Amino acid sequence: MLRSNTSSTRRLSKARKFAISGIAAAGLSVLAATVAAPSASAATPGSVDSWIKQSLSVMHSKGIPGSYEGIHRNLMRESAGNPNAINNWDSNAKIGTPSKGLMQVIDPTFKAYHVAGTSSNIYDPVANITASANYAAHRYGSIDHVNSAY
Repeated sequence: MLRSNTSSTRRLSKARKFAISGIAAAGLSVLAATVAAPSASAATPGSVDSWIKQSLSVMHSKGIPGSYEGIHRNLMRESAGNPNAINNWDSNAKIGTPSKGLMQVIDPTFKAYHVAGTSSNIYDPVANITASANYAAHRYGSIDHVNSAY
């Protein structure tokens, strides 16, 4: 009986060590993913509301049409308000240009429609919104006319 109890104790001890190491490994992987993620909010602190308002200010000064409602509708559909969102599965991603940021812009579009005075970081919320609204203005007349992926 003592032998069986000792064997059970050893198995329990090994199981605890395994569980603790698994928890530690999971914690480290979460930490690594957090550290590796681009830092958009560090570039432009705030919230979806403040980012849209800042972008609208830039847009109006540059003559780019668009409304709060049009931006918000598209932003929430594209990224649910996550400035670090990246789409690694669609047709753009398959050819090496994943959609990124609040408005899910690809690098070539961001570079072509980047608005002077905003960050050159595609993950910067204000730069991402403003570039995508500039693109939509050239392609559709306004971000307000975009009601699906663009």
